[in-house]
Amino acid sequence: MSPVPLKMEPPSAPSLDPRSGFDAASRIFHSLRPHVPLPPPDRPLSFPAYALSLLPCPLPSHPALVNAATGHAISFADLLSQVRSLAAALRSRIGLAKGHVVFILAPASLDVPALCLALLSIGAVISPVNPASTPAELARLVALSVPRIAFATSDSAGKLPRNVTAVLIDSPRFRSLFDGDGGGVVEVEVEQSDVAVIHYSSGTTGMVKAAALSHRNFIAKVAGFHATRKPKAEAELFLLGAPLFHGMGLCFLLKALASGETTVVMGGRAGVKQMLQAAERYRVTAMTASPPVVVAMAKWPEPLDLEALETITCGGAPLPVAAAVRFMVRFPRVEIRQGYGCTEGGPISWMICKEECRRVRSAGRLSHNVEAMLVDNATGERLSIGQTGELWVRSPSVMLGYVGNEQANAITFDANGWLKTGDLCYFDEDGFLHVVDRLKELIKYKAHQVAPAELEHLLRCLPGIADAAVVPYPDEEAGQIPMALIVPQPGSNLSGIEIMELIAKQVAPYKNIRKVVFTNYIPKTPSGKILRAALRNHAVFNSLSKL
Repeated sequence: MSPVPLKMEPPSAPSLDPRSGFDAASRIFHSLRPHVPLPPPDRPLSFPAYALSLLPCPLPSHPALVNAATGHAISFADLLSQVRSLAAALRSRIGLAKGHVVFILAPASLDVPALCLALLSIGAVISPVNPASTPAELARLVALSVPRIAFATSDSAGKLPRNVTAVLIDSPRFRSLFDGDGGGVVEVEVEQSDVAVIHYSSGTTGMVKAAALSHRNFIAKVAGFHATRKPKAEAELFLLGAPLFHGMGLCFLLKALASGETTVVMGGRAGVKQMLQAAERYRVTAMTASPPVVVAMAKWPEPLDLEALETITCGGAPLPVAAAVRFMVRFPRVEIRQGYGCTEGGPISWMICKEECRRVRSAGRLSHNVEAMLVDNATGERLSIGQTGELWVRSPSVMLGYVGNEQANAITFDANGWLKTGDLCYFDEDGFLHVVDRLKELIKYKAHQVAPAELEHLLRCLPGIADAAVVPYPDEEAGQIPMALIVPQPGSNLSGIEIMELIAKQVAPYKNIRKVVFTNYIPKTPSGKILRAALRNHAVFNSLSKL
């Protein structure tokens, strides 16, 4: 896949506002962070090779990875040895080659990081998938990315389509792949523009799509994080709270490894209690946490010993201001570094210091090497400071595009490589980004993306339902929950609980419908498209009943 043209426009000094980063001449917002140089784009370079170049020599003596539940640790030297052995075995024994797409359908473990780095080093394309996905969901993802093979567990492999071969991570066969020394295998030349990862996203509208991200995308992400590191006498202990199949989780794992930090890895079924116990036990200095985790920490009924904790990076969904304030009162020494990003665009904005973290109503300032515009959807006019419009961004972290979906690419990108995020935002006079609303139809449940169109299709297939719409409903713990508006067929006795149970059998738990409201009609355009903006003023919202 060829990358979308990227034409960064340097700001003209006389028209650039140093306070906000806004260039009045081009009407482009520029990052206030120092420019981070990247390797020449035509230089062959895989992400693992770039990450290795950032590590000190000799390698750090502290662990690279720690299993939160067992305490088992892997050193940096052993991790790199595992990567070399796996890379050789994946080519010689599994038959993988450059360009092959590989599903990773497994919860977080100490084996997954080595597997990811080994696959990337031989030019294979990793595609992390939520192990909770249903067989029907996996079938759709397989059709999108056409994986050559899947690495799964005994619990998840049975849900894969029969035409997908699986290697079980929890099997002696997989463990045997670590036995070699990695010698005798010719190095694979990987271009920075080669696809490295396929993530799944619903984008700005519609059903799930396969977003292709390049090695250079990840090089740019990690370079930006690495540039803000502050050298410390003691090693950073980082708790990875985000799942590895999530874009944020994978990005922060790779960042931590490249930065020489010790990463404490949570198991797949770990909840908030297990995360907090791990943070206390290992005296972590930094962690990632979704908004519901921050909410839970602020309300936690028991004392928490988090004296070592300095920063929490919170993203994936909006953090309620009240929850942020409660957290800051309880943990005044801990910085909540909020950020904004997306699967397609990578990290777009975030906070990097205590002063910025006080702006709890914002999503931080533009990240390194990021340009942004605010565009009026009706007129196409570029907007200024304090004006609300759709956020468009350009940066080296922006994806290559959607696999096999040129129609979606044409909608998502303009001719100059601007990514249309589908989010309504504004910048204040200090360059802080504020996310007002989403134009796109996604529901953010505990940082997971839920596409209403997918659930609406399933609902309309149920007997007794004439029409349906799925909308986000605010929830402090989850951020948003999927709520279904149902127009029943005449004579139908289908209850809300029955509807929720029927859908729950077909989708991953985070996609479950958690509220059902019956109504007589759903507002639509003459062509039949749901008027989602009109749903907010729908009479049914005045008489909601929780089922």
